[in-house]
Amino acid sequence: MKQDDDSITDLLSRIGQRSRGGRGTAAPRGPNPLHVLLGLAAAVIVAAVYTSFFIVQPEEQGVVKRFGRVYGIAHPGFHFKLPFGIDTVQKVATERVLKQEFGFRSAESAGFERTQFTGPIPDESLMLTGDLNIIQVEWVVQYRIEDPIKFLYGMRDPTRTLRDISESVMRRVVGNRVGSEVLTTARVDIANTARDEIQQAMEEYQNGIRIITVELQDVVPPPRVQPAFNEVNEARQERERMINDAMRQANQAIPRAQGEAQRIIAEAEGYATERVNRAHGEAARFSAVLAEYKNAPDVTRARLYLETLNEILPRIGSIVVTRGDGGQIPPVPLLNLRDAGERRSPAQVQQPAPQPQRQSEQTPAQQADRSSRNIGRTR
Repeated sequence: MKQDDDSITDLLSRIGQRSRGGRGTAAPRGPNPLHVLLGLAAAVIVAAVYTSFFIVQPEEQGVVKRFGRVYGIAHPGFHFKLPFGIDTVQKVATERVLKQEFGFRSAESAGFERTQFTGPIPDESLMLTGDLNIIQVEWVVQYRIEDPIKFLYGMRDPTRTLRDISESVMRRVVGNRVGSEVLTTARVDIANTARDEIQQAMEEYQNGIRIITVELQDVVPPPRVQPAFNEVNEARQERERMINDAMRQANQAIPRAQGEAQRIIAEAEGYATERVNRAHGEAARFSAVLAEYKNAPDVTRARLYLETLNEILPRIGSIVVTRGDGGQIPPVPLLNLRDAGERRSPAQVQQPAPQPQRQSEQTPAQQADRSSRNIGRTR
């Protein structure tokens, strides 16, 4: 350090000796004006070049102003403008989805760490429902800047306006609902209604904001009353389960009963049709027999009597035929009528039995009457 000081002192002494060795005292020379002008010109050129272009990123749009007045919008890319602050550019991220958080805040995470949430914030999250229950609602509003000019100059603080309108709309929508609906089934409907109403307000204010979605993050009762709400939800779920079971049983029993009723009705209709057809057939048969009876009454009467005997006697059992009064043999032969009925076929049963040989000159009607009297005395 001491050697450096000595060298500096040496240099100063030499300079002083040279200045004293000249002719008199010489005035110091000033800067060359040409050099100064060239330096100023170079500085102006560099400043003009540096301030005469700008770059707009792919997710941005630039609002160009000339002397403070909006001149145009610059899209993504490389652009030129008037230098020295004549044209100024204000860039707005129009393609980026922005968000506003209500009832909580998320801290930025570095790298791949999980996002940390802070909250809840009671001033924003606590709301009163239509049935005078207190609900803690946390939600997120996602939006995009649609018109950068309206966003910058249509309103003094558009993001603050968005927060105030979102909170007001959400409180009104939740206040028109029952607490149980807000907690369970009406969450999607509440989010859609809030999104539409917030977007309508943004269009009326003309601040260039487009609402993308409103998402309910967490809808829970306050911590002090949360156990009671859980019990109510469990009871409500149990009720829904019992209703579903009852509906399932009803859906099984009703079709079964309807099918049984239709089967009974079909059987009854079939039976009625059968009886009606049988009655028509009997009536037609009776009409045919009546016509034959009118033509030959004695023969028809005897044939009917014998056909009836052929149908009834095989089902009676044991038959004993006795002699008639006066010791005369009855006209019916002493035959085993049971075996005879079993040996006959149904077609033979329907045929009229042959007339026995007459032993007297009696008419068939008189013999039939006498046979009926004899059979009436059998047992």
